[in-house]
Amino acid sequence: MQHGKYRFIAGFLALPVILYAVFVISPFVQAIYYSFTDWTGLSSDFKMVGFKNYNWLLHDDLFWKAVGHNVVLLLVVPLVTLGLGLFFAFMLNVGGRGRKNSAISGVRGSSLYKVIYFFPQVLSIAIVALLFQFTYNPRNGAINAFLGGIGLDSLQQGWLSDPKLALWCLMAVMVWSNVGFYVVLFSAGMSSIPKDFYEAALLDGANRIKTFFKITLPLLWDTVQTGWIYMGIIALDAFAVVQIMTVGPGGPADSTQVMGYYVYTKTFHDGQAGRATTIGVAMLIVTLIFAVIVTRLGRRERLEY
Repeated sequence: MQHGKYRFIAGFLALPVILYAVFVISPFVQAIYYSFTDWTGLSSDFKMVGFKNYNWLLHDDLFWKAVGHNVVLLLVVPLVTLGLGLFFAFMLNVGGRGRKNSAISGVRGSSLYKVIYFFPQVLSIAIVALLFQFTYNPRNGAINAFLGGIGLDSLQQGWLSDPKLALWCLMAVMVWSNVGFYVVLFSAGMSSIPKDFYEAALLDGANRIKTFFKITLPLLWDTVQTGWIYMGIIALDAFAVVQIMTVGPGGPADSTQVMGYYVYTKTFHDGQAGRATTIGVAMLIVTLIFAVIVTRLGRRERLEY
């Protein structure tokens, strides 16, 4: 059984590792290389400029404004998305009244609710962004029409044209489009938790809130942590919703500018691919720092059942 074991393992791993190196590692290395050049992205001619692009980046006000917006997205979007996902999943699996021979159960119609919550996942982010662009339209959008229909005309806004509201409107779209996935994901995790744990806790006098924080959340912590990193990566990108929904895009008054769209602008509008790859390297560093922080802060003893 041991004879030729390592050759056998290497034979299976060789092709996947080569493909990963070519299509994942290689683009990262090339991006770092081009960040030290004045490449325009339109010509094969370029020269090395050292750390000139990084020096520009450190003194570029628009870049730091984009970083600030990404940080706000990073703090708000994962927290709200995962919080709603946990709440709805808990209600669908444990939050209902006990029926028949079961001390705990989900709310009535939980299977239908799961389908409804998951529905945004079958739509591409481009379609979702277009739908909400029409929804936020100040003249004939659904939100202002609803407010006018119930006599709250004073609350009608130019949602995407107001610098104070535009970024929050984008965050609402990102939460809406992603929360259904986590409802289904957390529901799958909760359904595998033995019902005896909940029944024992209820017999000891624990209410639903205590069972959530003492049983559900600790046993789902690894899934929550992974989801937090994944949502953080989505928040650090946010390119599609900014490109499709906002004025400019990136406006009004750069109030929705993010690093992902700034890379696109520098490459295709300004013809400064060298600087664009510098911003991409900065995004990579921020993403890695975020992942490390979440992993470190979320580290805890693994619970098994």
